[in-house]
Amino acid sequence: MPRSVNSVASKARRKKILRRTRGYWGRNKNVWTVAKNRWEKGQTYAYRDRRAKKRNFRALWIQRINAGARMHGLSYSQFMGLIHKKNIDLSRKALADLAMNHPKAFEAIVKAVQ
Repeated sequence: MPRSVNSVASKARRKKILRRTRGYWGRNKNVWTVAKNRWEKGQTYAYRDRRAKKRNFRALWIQRINAGARMHGLSYSQFMGLIHKKNIDLSRKALADLAMNHPKAFEAIVKAVQ
């Protein structure tokens, strides 16, 4: 008896990957094995970079807070230590936004913790 191959499902599976690789460069979009590998690698990068993005933003916020604090004679670590001592619960994201876009408000916070 001949072997039964479900070509409908196989083709659908391949089409699904090839649809997702539309827009890739060269053979990465239309050669099945290359497209499959490229798509899998892309998924790996996407997973990794969703986590890396959080690290990058936290680093950016810290740099902005540090720059704002140094304009008022404090380092980042001194400023954050004073903020925690005074129980001011503002996230680094909010503090960075104040330091960048609302320097007067940030200055008021610095004066409040000193």
